[in-house]
Amino acid sequence: MFSSSHFAIASAGIYTTAGAGAGAIRTTNRFIIARYNTPQNFLNRPLAATVSGNRSVNTDQPSVVLDSLRVLQWDKLCDSVASFAGTSLGRQATKEQLWNLDKAYEDSVRLLEETKAAVEMNKYGAMMDFTGIDVAMVETGIIRARKGVPVTGSEAMALSGLLKFAEALQLNVKAAIKADSDWFMRFMPLSELVMELVISQPLIKVIEQLVDEDGSVKDSASSTLRNAREQVRYLERKLYQLMESMIRSGSDEIATMEICNNDGRWCINSRADVPPTFEGLLLASGSGAGSLVEPLSAVPLNDELQQARQLVAKAEEEVLLRITKKMQMELNDIENLFNSMIQIDTINARARYSLSFEGAWPELYLPQDIDIIKAETSAEDKFTSLSQLNQKKWNLYLPKAYHPLLLQQHRDNLERAMKDLRIANAEMRRKQQDGSAKWKKENKLNISSLEMRVAKLKQELPIPFDIYIAQNTRVLVITGPNTGGKTICLKTVGLAAMMAKSGLYILASEPARIPWFDFVLADIGDEQSLSQSLSTFSGHLKQISEIRSLSTSLSLVLLDEVGAGTNPLEGAALGMSLLESFADAGALLTIATTHHGELKALKYRNGAFENACMEFDDVNLKPTYRILWGVPGRSNAINIAERLGLPVEILDNARDLYGAASAEINEVIVDMERFKQDYHTKLHESQQYLRLSKKLHKSLLLTRKRVTEHSVKEKSRRMQEITKIGASARSIIHKKVREYRSLPTQKPKQIKADTDIPTSTSIHLHSTIEENASVVTETASTDIKSITENKPELPKIGDVVNIPSLNKKATVVKLDRSKEQVVVQAGNLKLKLNLADILT
Repeated sequence: MFSSSHFAIASAGIYTTAGAGAGAIRTTNRFIIARYNTPQNFLNRPLAATVSGNRSVNTDQPSVVLDSLRVLQWDKLCDSVASFAGTSLGRQATKEQLWNLDKAYEDSVRLLEETKAAVEMNKYGAMMDFTGIDVAMVETGIIRARKGVPVTGSEAMALSGLLKFAEALQLNVKAAIKADSDWFMRFMPLSELVMELVISQPLIKVIEQLVDEDGSVKDSASSTLRNAREQVRYLERKLYQLMESMIRSGSDEIATMEICNNDGRWCINSRADVPPTFEGLLLASGSGAGSLVEPLSAVPLNDELQQARQLVAKAEEEVLLRITKKMQMELNDIENLFNSMIQIDTINARARYSLSFEGAWPELYLPQDIDIIKAETSAEDKFTSLSQLNQKKWNLYLPKAYHPLLLQQHRDNLERAMKDLRIANAEMRRKQQDGSAKWKKENKLNISSLEMRVAKLKQELPIPFDIYIAQNTRVLVITGPNTGGKTICLKTVGLAAMMAKSGLYILASEPARIPWFDFVLADIGDEQSLSQSLSTFSGHLKQISEIRSLSTSLSLVLLDEVGAGTNPLEGAALGMSLLESFADAGALLTIATTHHGELKALKYRNGAFENACMEFDDVNLKPTYRILWGVPGRSNAINIAERLGLPVEILDNARDLYGAASAEINEVIVDMERFKQDYHTKLHESQQYLRLSKKLHKSLLLTRKRVTEHSVKEKSRRMQEITKIGASARSIIHKKVREYRSLPTQKPKQIKADTDIPTSTSIHLHSTIEENASVVTETASTDIKSITENKPELPKIGDVVNIPSLNKKATVVKLDRSKEQVVVQAGNLKLKLNLADILT
């Protein structure tokens, strides 16, 4: 995170020269200091390393480390990554950051986090192309402002461009975060760095008001400048008219004279054989070049013109000094922004390289952490930790790992072939007007050949390695035929280790897992030293001895053809002893290639050893460049000789001399290779079936989810219908009850019959929910029964009752129980009513 950790990067010396005059500035070496929340300083800092050509070489590094970097061609990879930077300082800083491998584990993790953030920004589209920034011009402008010297117009415009570029980048990040706040964390730590950029809008406005896009100061910048330039233009017109009239006055010499400008002074150039007809000052003459003459009448005007130009230069300087003073007020923010943009360009170069070659983010771990987890595992959480460790059983896991330089070489060859094909097609279209049948035939043959070459290159991709090394393996012994890919395998592992340590993605498939190595030490190739009178064998021994003394328990050691270059028996014995010393108290991981069969047996007496071999196609007599793990390589010399037609008696004699025991061992190895091949075939099939079963399982889960959702929706729909029908039925029942109470002449039986009609109608309309309808019917019957049971009691003669319809009280004078009728007396009015029409 941007809250801790410090790191330093040695920057190469960059030589820049500003314009001539008092403001000329020369910058040489710088030292880059980078801290979280503190941008790296790319401005005028001394170098801590000596510069050799284009490469800064850290003299503190042991020679064996530098030799290892050389044989692994790490400098070429640094140049390849740096080419993805958009600015000159970004390219230089990228090279230096990659070349300096003196990094702690925390630094490597931070660099990978930065690269991952830049990859996410590129994928999202928030990152921008840095190629349009002229950082060299901005750098000289900042140094001028620091010294109080007027900046040039071009430097001011370059600074304005940098500020606007930073603003656009900041707006991109803000827009992404506004769309989804999760992008802030996914872009970390770059999001924090970008959001903290201080962009001076007033400075941009001042520069754009005073300076034109081409870097010239605008006439509107000051009235003094405008007047001085008008004076210059007036004098130049006057001088031109004067000289034009002088040339025309000598009509015979018009063709031999021309108006020209020499060091700011207007003059006339005439041929050497034609003397001028006017008096003047001879400024220059030469054989055959003519004479350069300043007419005497033009001398005062030229002098006045020079004075006017000086006034223009002074006025421009005053305007540019205003910009300088404005910059000085915000110089710290400008320097921080400048350094931050170079730092982001460097990070983006690593990200663009990783994306271009489809690299994989490596899981970089510190081997000591694994040991700590194992040591601190208690009895109660032992099962969980062991389960986690079982997932991390590989010390080195690089599926389909490519050698980055071979992959780049293939890409360059393909691009070159496609370019040649495009040029040939363009040439053919250009010459289609030529009717030569011979030319057309030759051109078609050339294009056909180029097309075949492009198609072949597209098919012949470099073959990747599957590199799987278990946790308990300390030494890996790889055997195989010459040109079988052993050395390329060594270099692939070495470059992958340094790429992960430097914050680069590994050119492999995901998931990639690799330990953090403090040193990558290699002895590869012919190390014969004529200057030290060392043979090839001695050169190897000297290099291995230095590697042995420098390596630690966190080092990666790569040994090519260990024990070669001397007597086979002595070489094998020496190789076995060396590898055992590395296994017992040497490097974290040692990978060695060899032709000595004795080294294959080390695995069977020391558990820290593992065997692997490069597969060889016996049918086509060529290597396949595939690694067979756990299988020692076998000798193919006699079998190859047999297939090439060597006489049978020679082959039989060779087999006798080789020995039956060795032949039996080879047969065992053949069986092991066949077993391994069958195993990989079955593994590939099982992986296919596993992928298919996962796909089917996912489909079943999705189907079950859809069925469940449909069931829930259907149940909800039915419940809504039932609720709606029940509410309708209750409404109808309540309505009929009110009618029953308000109609005195209607009999209860008829009321009940009427209530049955809407209920039955509702049931008919909603036949799909008959059970609910029957419940509603029962509810209606119950309500009516309740109403019937709650009828008023029969009054007695002489009782006073209420007549709701008349809103009067009356006295019962007669009672007819059979008809449920009464006769009441209300004053002089005598009425015959139903019992339902009165209230007791």
